[in-house]
Amino acid sequence: MATTISPLQVGDQAPSFSAPDQNGNTRTLEEFKGSKLVLYFYPKDNTPGCTVQACNLNDNLTTLSKAGYKVLGVSKDPAKSHLKFIDKFGLQFDLLCDEELHVHNAYGVWGLKQFMGREYDGTHRTTFVIDEQGIIEQVIAKPKTKAHAEEILQPEG
Repeated sequence: MATTISPLQVGDQAPSFSAPDQNGNTRTLEEFKGSKLVLYFYPKDNTPGCTVQACNLNDNLTTLSKAGYKVLGVSKDPAKSHLKFIDKFGLQFDLLCDEELHVHNAYGVWGLKQFMGREYDGTHRTTFVIDEQGIIEQVIAKPKTKAHAEEILQPEG
């Protein structure tokens, strides 16, 4: 399994969060108690990898739901960008607007990245699968964008 910059590990209590979704509704970890939550962090709306990942989760949403999972995406994009992304691809799950990076920092997924020899701060694509009691049951670092739902439903190990 790929390494992650996040200090969070399987068995840890998932950090509590409170952030607005694309409609301005405040969403919290506590509202998902009793359900399994796929909390996935991605770099940017409407970019190739992020679009493939979101569409893979959306295409498999029925299967994920039947297995007891709810899906929530997180990026630092504003609500206006999220609404366009959701509308363009028919996404059936909510996206958190984490412009101040509070949720990113709580989960340890914001940090130094490299691309084409350039270093910059950004989101490390990471998914946390959180159980019904708020405990992390999977940390998927660098998820396979084209087969992300499969990674969630059939974890390695």
